[in-house]
Amino acid sequence: MAWGVTAAEEPRWRASLAVLVALLLYVTLPQRLTIGPQWLAPIFELALLIPLSVLAPNRTSRERRWQRNAAITLIAIVNAANLVSLVLLVHFLVAPGAKATGSELIVSSIEIWLTNVIVFALWYWELDRGGPHERTSEQHRAPDFLFPQMVTPDCAPPDWSPTFVDYLFVSFTNATAFSPTDTMPLSPAAKALMIVQAIASLLTVALVAARAVNILG
Repeated sequence: MAWGVTAAEEPRWRASLAVLVALLLYVTLPQRLTIGPQWLAPIFELALLIPLSVLAPNRTSRERRWQRNAAITLIAIVNAANLVSLVLLVHFLVAPGAKATGSELIVSSIEIWLTNVIVFALWYWELDRGGPHERTSEQHRAPDFLFPQMVTPDCAPPDWSPTFVDYLFVSFTNATAFSPTDTMPLSPAAKALMIVQAIASLLTVALVAARAVNILG
């Protein structure tokens, strides 16, 4: 089966690039949608991202515990910063007397939505079968996601294994459809993450965008 093979070592640069995009989206948000200095979260993110990218450019079975912990901490910081921005955006949406133009709300909601896609792609990438480092080991655990290539082996090489781009696609489709599409969550953790992402995406797209074009209120 497709998930029974040992995955090849995966370069970190795709995930690192995604983090940089999320960082740029964050610093372009209005100041009112961040807590504290707007540069604070990006500084912490870069302090983790740069050493990881330089010292461990590939995710391998030889990955050290601190590298794994640093990667998870990095995702958590990006996730927390984006969640705070979403909460503040909803607050300014419903707060009496809040002054925000429709264009400002639309642009901010798009930035938060895109960051939501990126951060959950990172979570899925780190979760599935114990993470990209564990997927390169023969002792990797059972899959958390069922990709089409796993049940239709004729569509992929025998040694196929998902990469970050595959998880980015899963995140994008879940954020747009508010449900799984071609890839199914198998583990409780994967299902819980997809539920949280769908709720955040629904808040951003349905509530904020609707208010921005004066459909609500």
